[in-house]
Formats: sequence, C-alpha cells, structure tokens
Amino acid sequence: MNGPRATSSSNGERPYNNLLRRLNSADYALIASHLSLQESAANDLLYNPGDDVDVVHFPCGPSLASYLVANEDGRDVETILVGREGAVGGIVSQGFLPAYTRIVVKFGGPFVKLPVGRLDAAKMQSLTLRNVFARYADCMMAQMFQSTACNAIHSIEQRTAKWIVSAMERKDDDAIVPLTHEQLATLLGVGRSYASRVLQTFKAEGTLETRRGAIVVRNLAALKARACLCNEQVKFHFDEVLQGVYPTQEPNAPAKAGVGGSPASPLSPKSR
Repeated sequence: MNGPRATSSSNGERPYNNLLRRLNSADYALIASHLSLQESAANDLLYNPGDDVDVVHFPCGPSLASYLVANEDGRDVETILVGREGAVGGIVSQGFLPAYTRIVVKFGGPFVKLPVGRLDAAKMQSLTLRNVFARYADCMMAQMFQSTACNAIHSIEQRTAKWIVSAMERKDDDAIVPLTHEQLATLLGVGRSYASRVLQTFKAEGTLETRRGAIVVRNLAALKARACLCNEQVKFHFDEVLQGVYPTQEPNAPAKAGVGGSPASPLSPKSR
C-alpha cells in the first residue's frame, strides 16, 4: 500500500493508537510492515453504506472517526465516536463485507491503515492477536448499546455534556474541542437551533464558550456534573476487557502492562 510507513524501522516506535500498542511484540510484527500512515481532514469519508470494507482505519493521537446512520427524513444521527482506543472497518469480519453505516472523520489528524486481508491473515497465525480484536469488538458493541440507552433516557443537556467530555478525553488540548453547532446537532440527533440553545445555556452558566468551529471548556468539573454517566460505563467496560486502552485525561500516563511499544511516539503521545 502506498503512503508513508506508520512505523520507523530505526527506532521501532509504534503509532499513537492504543489498540495497536496493546498487541504484544510478536503480534505487532505480523502486521507492522503492512501499516501505512495518512493525514485525514475533518469530514473525510471513510465508508458509505454498501461499500466493501477492505481497509481497517486506526485513529492516532487526537483523531476521531464517527459512525452515522441515515434516517428516512434525510438526517444523519451519530451513534459512536472512535478515537485512539480503537479502529473502524473490518475488525472481526472475514473477507470483504458491505459497510452498514457512513463512517467519517470527525476530528482530522493521522490515521493508520491496514488492509483487511492482512489483518485476517495475521489472525489466522495468532490466537492472541485474534483475541485482542475480538475483545475490542465487544467493547465497541458495549459502546453502541450504551449509546442506544443514553438516547432513550437522558436529556439533551446531559448528552451534550457527555459528548463534549468524551471528545476532550481523546484530545491533547483539553480545553478546545473542534466541534461546530451542526456537528453537535448530528451527535444529538436534534436540529441545529436546539443544539445552539443548549450551548447558550452552558455559556450562560460559565461552563463553556463557543468560537467559530470550536467549543472552549471553561469549567470541566461543572461540565462533568452535567453529563450522564454513560461514558463512564463505557470506560469501565473497556478497563474490564482491555485494560489500558481507553484514553484518559491523565498527562504522561505510563502505559499499562502488556500494551507494548515505546511510550514515546511521533504522533503526540501526551496521554494514554
């Protein structure tokens, strides 16, 4: 596959993706030579419904991808965000299968690409590698279940706070989230004017400010107090199933045992 390599043969550093760092050295060696790195911009399309899923995309550093489900009224509703804790496309499937949702880049930045066929071949060679990706698929399913429950029972204000906190946890700059009113409305499944009113409420409380194309958090404790606990439930499940993979807001947090790879990386390794 064309494009710059995602690893350096001179220092053996891994990309700043926690799922890739979770692999042991032998398992990582099975796929390392097939990884390629690309820079993706916000709103870049990774898959449309019906597309053959032939590449796995691993968000690195602050990059985020999102799953969007189209509705009959023409609106897209965002279901989950995926950052450096995981990957999108062909995680557990064997062979090329059609995508069900639209998958787009939410926050631009580095993404590592791996052909699905190469991942499948590596899984055939290693039970431990297959186990890691199966565990991640379980975590992703739990995230989808939690999102469904959240949309059904929690208020727009709670969900707004949850999404902003969730995005912050995957960024290196904790205060600024590159999220527009339109993007937030898609996350919430509401109209833009409704999302804007919720943000105005938070602004009036001094919790956050808005800039062109971004939200600036001024009082993180107040924002967390407003959020539902759905994101905490997801993090708890990640730590039970794949300890050390879900990002935290702890700067310079040491890698957990078994993560593998150097704690330093050219792709912004400021936190786990």
